[in-house]
Amino acid sequence: MEPTTYEKPEVIPAPSAPVSASAMSLSIVIPVYRSASILPELHRRLSAVLEPLGHPYEIILVEDCGGDDSWDAARGLSAMDHHVRAIRLSRNYGQHNALLCGIRAANHDVVVTIDDDLQNPPEEIPKLLGRIAEGHDVVYGTPSREQHGLLRDLASRITKVALQSTMGAETARKVSAFRAFRTELRHAFENYRSPSVNLDVLLTWATSRFTSETVTHAPRHKGDSGYTLRKLISHALNMMTGFSALPLQMASIVGFSFAFFGFGILAYVVGRYLIQGGSVPGFPFLASIIAIFSGAQLFALGIVGEYLARMHFRSMGRPPYSIRETTGGLDTP
Repeated sequence: MEPTTYEKPEVIPAPSAPVSASAMSLSIVIPVYRSASILPELHRRLSAVLEPLGHPYEIILVEDCGGDDSWDAARGLSAMDHHVRAIRLSRNYGQHNALLCGIRAANHDVVVTIDDDLQNPPEEIPKLLGRIAEGHDVVYGTPSREQHGLLRDLASRITKVALQSTMGAETARKVSAFRAFRTELRHAFENYRSPSVNLDVLLTWATSRFTSETVTHAPRHKGDSGYTLRKLISHALNMMTGFSALPLQMASIVGFSFAFFGFGILAYVVGRYLIQGGSVPGFPFLASIIAIFSGAQLFALGIVGEYLARMHFRSMGRPPYSIRETTGGLDTP
């Protein structure tokens, strides 16, 4: 397979006319990870919200190989309810990769992504749909108060700081896993094949019409989050090096700053020699300067290495996900 380079499209087709609230058909995409005990309650509450709306809808459960009985639970729901389709990935790829899989399988006008832990209540979905009906392309359900631990909150802030370079500070502050957007936006990234996926960045390839709606955020229904501080920081770093040139720009600034500092030291040494006729004493001072410059060089090389690694993985043609099994039927619009 020949290497393929994916770049942010320069020209995106203008979005079609807004979909009215009464005409929306819905695809609810849920990445599933170690939530076998939660899925029945999640399905019950989703059905209670979606049925009264009167819209055609589907629920797509993408099981990301968590190692528990989640696949059996998802498959059971698909057998019981014709609105539910279950997709099992061949191994654990990560939340955003699972979301991309579900989004590409969606058949309806609007995609709603929601976590499987019931921290984003399904009862808040109509709020997001109302903003879509107003003409927005992407609507985030921004929690009024997040119910996470201290480390998880810290890691989420780090991720949002990383998003600012690609989405803008105001939009990045509103980002959450609870989002609704027009399905047609996926055309902007339908050929994306990199193993590093960030859905929020991909959506910026298709539109700038983002907004948010304040929603409630409940404590986790059962179990523990699959995200750790280490995983979230790793996700932020992957996002910055996979979708932004900001780290390279930072390396350039660091290099320029230390070069300027070095020229200043050189001017001081030469000036002292010319004025006082002697050199600058002090081995510790010289060793410190060498260590600083060496550290700056290694920092820049490390960033360049990250980008080279991503180019290598893309040249290998490694897919963002692979489907092992699909079950259940989907309603069509």
